Amino acid sequence: MKTFNYKKQILEPITSIRNAPREEMYLPGHRTCAGCGPALNYRLTAKAAGRDTIFIGPTGCMYVANSSYLCTPYAVSWIHAQITNGGAVTSGIEAGYKILMRKGKYDGPFPNIICMAGDGGSVDIGLQAMSAMMYRGHDALFICYDNEAYANTGIQTSPTTPYGSHTTFTPPGKEKPEGQSLFPKDPPQLVIGGHPLVKYVATACISYPLDLMNKVRKALNYPGPTFLHMLCPCPKGWKFDEKRTLEIGRLAVETGMWTLYEWENGEYKLSHVPKKYQPVGEYMKHQGRFAHLKEEHIAKMQAYVDEKVQKLKAVAKPVAAPIPTPKAKA
Repeated sequence: MKTFNYKKQILEPITSIRNAPREEMYLPGHRTCAGCGPALNYRLTAKAAGRDTIFIGPTGCMYVANSSYLCTPYAVSWIHAQITNGGAVTSGIEAGYKILMRKGKYDGPFPNIICMAGDGGSVDIGLQAMSAMMYRGHDALFICYDNEAYANTGIQTSPTTPYGSHTTFTPPGKEKPEGQSLFPKDPPQLVIGGHPLVKYVATACISYPLDLMNKVRKALNYPGPTFLHMLCPCPKGWKFDEKRTLEIGRLAVETGMWTLYEWENGEYKLSHVPKKYQPVGEYMKHQGRFAHLKEEHIAKMQAYVDEKVQKLKAVAKPVAAPIPTPKAKA
């Protein structure tokens, strides 16, 4: 049977920050907090994806802060979805465009279809719809922008909230002095381990913008479903000075609290490996959500991070970082 040509876009790698697209697809005028990590993530993702893009925005910070009073900052098509059904709405849009193209009712390029969901809309309340999209093999990118809490509704704990965090649902006290006593889910592994049609999964962080934009483009170029897990520091929820958002993201990578890698056709590739990891305490001491922790709690987190990093190193091969970070240049 002849394969139908859906005119899928192929996006070229971005060789340097200077060569990044100048046109902005996520514009000023939204109501996000000062120093908002998810907002910067949206800007970089939209810039990488380009004009022929459709965003699906499940309920969360990036829905509420970006669409107040019938005004949005998007220069591309965007649609709201419920926090439960981002993957389902994404699936329907992808299927709809394919039907229109087969019937000759749409002759343009197949759009880059991106579901931009928070941690709750990805691997908690929205997990079933995201998983179904992956299982059915829809040609779309699902992004989990992870600020590690339900920040939109008051900083409640989510499945990606780190051990030891102080949230409104996990206040430290006599019974649980560490606050959050559970370790987080691993979203990339949920996708990799349970969805055979997925061939590309990666992690990213807003503090490494070139790496992030190129992973967005690579994910969009792949046929079928892809998944990106992006760390987006949240000044309000994590309790740090808003001018330090990028610094906090870099410290997450330099301490191993966040690892940057790709999983492509069954092979792991580390995309940034610090020459020497800093202690996790160097990351945690700058955030009010960890201010209550004692030495034994930090040691428990260090042991968890050490094990996680060693497991990844055992199965992955390092690749050169595309560009020095601002800190490395200085």
